[in-house]
Amino acid sequence: VQLQASGGGLVQPGGSLRLSCVATGSGFTFDDYAIGWFRQGPGKEREGIAVISPSGNIPLYVDSVKGRFTISRDNAKNTVWLQMNSLKAEDTAVYYCAGADSAFNFEVEDYDIWGQGTLVTVSS
Repeated sequence: VQLQASGGGLVQPGGSLRLSCVATGSGFTFDDYAIGWFRQGPGKEREGIAVISPSGNIPLYVDSVKGRFTISRDNAKNTVWLQMNSLKAEDTAVYYCAGADSAFNFEVEDYDIWGQGTLVTVSS
């Protein structure tokens, strides 16, 4: 099974981007997994910022992105999105999606399936 993140790029402060995370492969029941978005900025540790429950009815956000980012999923398409609005320079990071079948939190160590990351750069 693989998770593939895409949608990153260069955006000006105040702009928007939509990241996608698609799960492919066999032996993986997508709707058994909570999916989280994590990011790692320059010189920083990887941090969880948004996670969505397996059914998609419960999203969680860290305070730094609450009100600006929205996580959603479509289990029929094996896809999770992260809509990012009002982007700031401090949102610059490599963004990863990850799956956990027995956790629903922001702890990196609890997620056992990871995508390759997509770079988001917020700069004028």
